Amino acid sequence: MDRTAQDFVAHFCRENALAAEFAGRGAVAAGAADADRGLRKLWEISELSASEFADAVARFYDLPRTTLPELIAAQSQAHRFSRRFLREMAVFPYQSATGEPIVAIADPSDHASIRAAAIVFGAAVSTQVASFEDIATVLDQRLGEDHNSEDESVASISSQDDDIDNLRDLASGAPVVRAVNDLFESAVELRASDIHIEPTRTALIARMRIDGLLRTVPTPAGVPPQAVISRIKILAGLNIAERRLPQDGAARFRAARSEIDMRVAIMPTQHGESAVIRLLPRDRGLLSIEKLGFLPGDEGKLRGMLTLPHGMIVVTGPTGSGKTTTLATVLSVLNQPTRKILTIEDPVEYEIPGICQSQAKPSIGLTFATALRAFVRQDPDVIMVGEIRDAETAHVAIHAALTGHLVLTTLHTETAAAAVPRLLDLGVEAFLLRSTLRAVIAQRLVRQLCDRCKAGRALTEADIEVDPRYAAIGLKLGETIFEPVGCERCGGTGYRGRCGVFEILEMSEDVRQLIDQQSDWASIDKVAVRNGMTTMIDDGLAKCRCGMTSAAEILRVTTVR
Repeated sequence: MDRTAQDFVAHFCRENALAAEFAGRGAVAAGAADADRGLRKLWEISELSASEFADAVARFYDLPRTTLPELIAAQSQAHRFSRRFLREMAVFPYQSATGEPIVAIADPSDHASIRAAAIVFGAAVSTQVASFEDIATVLDQRLGEDHNSEDESVASISSQDDDIDNLRDLASGAPVVRAVNDLFESAVELRASDIHIEPTRTALIARMRIDGLLRTVPTPAGVPPQAVISRIKILAGLNIAERRLPQDGAARFRAARSEIDMRVAIMPTQHGESAVIRLLPRDRGLLSIEKLGFLPGDEGKLRGMLTLPHGMIVVTGPTGSGKTTTLATVLSVLNQPTRKILTIEDPVEYEIPGICQSQAKPSIGLTFATALRAFVRQDPDVIMVGEIRDAETAHVAIHAALTGHLVLTTLHTETAAAAVPRLLDLGVEAFLLRSTLRAVIAQRLVRQLCDRCKAGRALTEADIEVDPRYAAIGLKLGETIFEPVGCERCGGTGYRGRCGVFEILEMSEDVRQLIDQQSDWASIDKVAVRNGMTTMIDDGLAKCRCGMTSAAEILRVTTVR
């Protein structure tokens, strides 16, 4: 960066109180090969729009300022230059009506680019200032036109490479970078767990999963849809040239004062590629059983299970029901210097100091089953398997529990009792299951009512006529129920945050006697309820009566038996 550029940076930072933050990012001290990158960073941390920043540059350097309509109407000379040069240097060359060569540039202190343009034109060039965004926009338009006008035989050889290069350049440009960063920061502010970006024929749709439900949010404006997906793929270390196959990756970014891990899944669709981004805050606070939402009786049962020296404890529920959080909390309670704890997960969502956690990588043969076989040779006390998905994993897990280890794992079943026939279906022999299975915890997540705006009222006959399930779950006429209202704090939804509803099936002697190859979940469920099991419906009803959630939420996530 030359002296003039340094003077501008110092002047601009003083005017906009950015000196400390800009210097902290190392843009001045880095000695970058080109000043453009320094000024681009300066613009990105400023509060000015691209146009306002260009105005400041033009005033400082006392140069003419050109706008997007003027650039679009100009006689482009972009075809005489390298596409990569024009995009990376933020330069748009054109001719005036009298044939004078002119360069519109975002950073007039980039003398190397101006000299390069003069060499191509074979004459001195006039310099004008344009914004980063305006130059990127006009280059998108003009380079596309130039590309379409090329000879088809040449284009057939080079078009794919050019498209990939152009897409990579566009995805690294300031407008796209800023748009994607804004999307991530908005997701963190809204407490979203996932971001869904879906292509349509003409645009992108962005939705965020907030408290378990998807909500449509404004899409990044003024940037090409494919550039947004490409930017996400670049961050996740994925191949932007591959658009026909699904891809999975991971990334990390910083929002406000917290670091967020991202799990990115790309899927080709009819109108382009869709992306689903799981957001995993690295600092999730202290994991404690009290925060999970167990009723006192069930919490006592869970704490009793954690004193068992060996056996298997299974957590069941659909995707997104909080199983991983429950297991992570249990591990944090078990995590003591006297215990060796090993986990195999896909992905590792909670990093717990003191526990050896491994990421499954099926592409290289590191599956749940192979990791489990290796674990038993590591002298562990507790083993956690992210999920039992196949017969091989089920058999290895059962034998690990049989040989003196406490094994924690998850299954996808609707109820706690349904875990027994599911394990039998996977080929586990009934006598082994009777010997090793200690308990099954089934759970769902319900939205919590906003404490500021929730309102209570008496249940009426009209309510039951509209939805007879109110009576089916045990609510009575005149009983107080709480409902969402909506306020500024909860974004008008009436809900803020989530809590779990649970049922814990303990392997009593009566239940064990029902475990055979012909076991059905209904019989096991009836015996467990008779022996005192609190069903998810009953657990949810208790939380509904105390104003923690609404009856509608309980009915949304549970099934009336």
